[in-house]
Amino acid sequence: MSFPDDFKRGKRNTVSLFPDLIGQKISQVKPISFERAFVIYLESGDRIIFKLHGTRSNILFYKGSEELPYKIFRNELRDDWNIRQAELAKDLDLSKSNFLALEGNASKFLPTLGKIPREWLKEKGYIETTIEEKWTLLEELLDMLDSPLFSIVEKGKDHYLSLLPEEKSVLQTDDPIIAVNTLFRYIVVIQAFQREKQHWFKTFEDQKKKSSNYIQKTAEKLQSLESDISPAQLADVIMANLHQIERNAEEVTLFNFYTNQDQLVKLKRGVSPQLFAENLYRKSKNRKIEIDQLYQNLEDKENLLAKTETLIEQLKGVTDFRTLKAFVKEHNLIAQEKDKQEQIPFKRFDVEGFEVLVGKSAKSNDEMLRYFAWKEDLWLHAKDVSGSHVIIKHKSGINFPKTVIERAAELAAYYSKNKSETLAAVMYTPVKFVRKVKGSPAGAVMVDKESVVIVPPVGPRE
Repeated sequence: MSFPDDFKRGKRNTVSLFPDLIGQKISQVKPISFERAFVIYLESGDRIIFKLHGTRSNILFYKGSEELPYKIFRNELRDDWNIRQAELAKDLDLSKSNFLALEGNASKFLPTLGKIPREWLKEKGYIETTIEEKWTLLEELLDMLDSPLFSIVEKGKDHYLSLLPEEKSVLQTDDPIIAVNTLFRYIVVIQAFQREKQHWFKTFEDQKKKSSNYIQKTAEKLQSLESDISPAQLADVIMANLHQIERNAEEVTLFNFYTNQDQLVKLKRGVSPQLFAENLYRKSKNRKIEIDQLYQNLEDKENLLAKTETLIEQLKGVTDFRTLKAFVKEHNLIAQEKDKQEQIPFKRFDVEGFEVLVGKSAKSNDEMLRYFAWKEDLWLHAKDVSGSHVIIKHKSGINFPKTVIERAAELAAYYSKNKSETLAAVMYTPVKFVRKVKGSPAGAVMVDKESVVIVPPVGPRE
């Protein structure tokens, strides 16, 4: 609870509870004996009970002298409708005779003792000492609990209110209002800030670890690809020695002029040497494309790693909630995390201010087209091969620039079976000319009035 000197009610998301009470004057406030609850008495005879039972906390409004609640705050706690004020109070016998009868069992003698008082007793050697010494310690404890001294203590990452003298405390005061307001500030503001900051630290550290692992594995893969002999070299050797290769031969020893050594070459059954060499040239070309793409991916990950390390350094200097919120907003962190949590069926890219969506699977393509596309959006797809649907979101009053269409087409080609080609055909048309045929497989659509653009497959640069 917090009792600010100046309270300003929010303009939104607030409601007036128990309007019958508004304007009434408070006559007194009393705690309920040995119970986590207190009563506010009003001059009219009405009462409000604050029942502070953790996750089952509630506010009960009693009209006049009525025994059962007139209204309650949390209606889902149905048992609270049957709570009578008189039944809440506990009548504990705190006499020495009762203490001795219970053989000094503090939990039975005073079951409402909290964690901090129990720890105090334990530190004083309560468990091992004599019963007379136990009574002395308990009397001392009760005396301190009755004294108007409140301490805010920090244990681990949490803050607590203690009614005992504390050697190391954030605050000590005899004013309960100052104590609870300070506790509120630490729990709601400071601890919440620390948790939020730690959350982003963990997010960045995880991202840093993943990027570092990817960079290491990609560098090793590149080294392996570049150190291996190119398939094109073997194709050159085969083409230069066609006259030496007998028909239907499955292996032959040829002179490799790249290494100046004889080399055993294994051919493919049923495939002519010329066609086998052609396949090797295509494989070499695809490997070059793969190497180029790996270098691009490596550069992107290195840039992401550098950016992540910069964010970590900037976050270290954030010391308050306002600065943290500005930091999160500046780097669009909430939207990025929301996308991950929602598991949306598409990847999202920004191209010159236009939002571009790329489906993640055949089923995702259908979901994206059905739930996330509007008739004036532009739809793209690699022509005559399977691949991801791509959507460019429409911006009112602005035509789709040619450069945006080409970049989105590059992504459509990249996320398709034409990924390894030098150039690929991509068709595009407004979403209103794309329709799903009943009974067709996931991702399959009918398209009218499409145009075609030829572009190289290019993946995400960020």
